[in-house]
Amino acid sequence: MPEERLPFLDEHRVVVHADAETAWRAVNQVIERVSGRLATGYAWAVGADDWKATGSRPLAEGATVPGFRVAAAEPPRLLALAGRHRFSEYRLTFRLEPEARGQTLILAESRARFPGVLGSGYRLLVIESGGHVLGMRRMLGTIKRLANS
Repeated sequence: MPEERLPFLDEHRVVVHADAETAWRAVNQVIERVSGRLATGYAWAVGADDWKATGSRPLAEGATVPGFRVAAAEPPRLLALAGRHRFSEYRLTFRLEPEARGQTLILAESRARFPGVLGSGYRLLVIESGGHVLGMRRMLGTIKRLANS
C-alpha cells in the first residue's frame, strides 16, 4: 500500500531531548502500549485485516499490532504502519530526524481513504470530530515523556 495512493490527513511533530536510538525505542514502546486488549477488540470489531499482535519485537517489517501491519522499519529513522478495515485504508508513518544537541525530531504523518457511505460516516466520527488529533497529540506526548526520561 504505497503512501502516495492514500490522501494526506495530517502531520504532527515533537522534538525529544534524546538521540534517535532512544527516540526509536520510545516510539516502539508507545505503539506496543496502545495495542492492548481494547485495541485488539476494536480492530476485530471493525474487521481490521490485522487484529492481533504478531511477529518480532522491536517492531520489524511484517510484524503486526492490532489494526496495523509494519510496512517498513528502518531503525532508528523510519517506522511505517499500514492497515485496512471495513471503513478505511490508512497509514501512519513515523520519521525520526537527528537534530542539534542530541535532540531528535519525530514526525508522525497520517494518510487515509474512507470509501463509501460507511467510510464517510467513520471519517466524521474519527477525523472530523477531532478524535484523531487528540490521539496523535497524546501518543507523541507519551513518546516525548518516555524518550526524555
